[in-house]
Amino acid sequence: MSTIIDGSNSVTINSGAILGITSGTAVASTSGTSIDFTSIPSWVKRITVLGVGVSTNGTTAYLIQIGDGSVNTSGYVGGSFGNANQTNTSTAGAVLMQVTNTAANNFSFSIQISFQSANKWVFTGTVTRDDGAVFFVSSTKTLTNALDRVRITTVNGIDTFDAGSINILYE
Repeated sequence: MSTIIDGSNSVTINSGAILGITSGTAVASTSGTSIDFTSIPSWVKRITVLGVGVSTNGTTAYLIQIGDGSVNTSGYVGGSFGNANQTNTSTAGAVLMQVTNTAANNFSFSIQISFQSANKWVFTGTVTRDDGAVFFVSSTKTLTNALDRVRITTVNGIDTFDAGSINILYE
């Protein structure tokens, strides 16, 4: 068994797993209809999706979708709750907030996607809107194979990101 300690705040063991938290590369969420993080290693058991000041030019809710070779756009179970008892559910992804917003709203969020067993993943986290509204997120999704990608998009899939930054941490 080999163990490599290289000063990077992580330890690599013979299985190829890196022990510690690895940061993706932050992406400016200032264009496009989705933000993808790909090539996530098969040994990952938890991913945290972090957004700061994220906005779109439209009014639909944001979704986080995962995949195993391609992004899965169905089969999610769960929803979000918050701000004056507003709820939203979606089978197309883990939905982050209420059904409609204003294009001027900015959102920040921390959503954990945790491995449960047999390629089943659990989404939990919170979202805050720039006016102080808070939303709680809980969802699940079972994949066929190992998770290798995460996408952030909108319910309608056509709203364009126009502000903020999104990144992932994985371990």
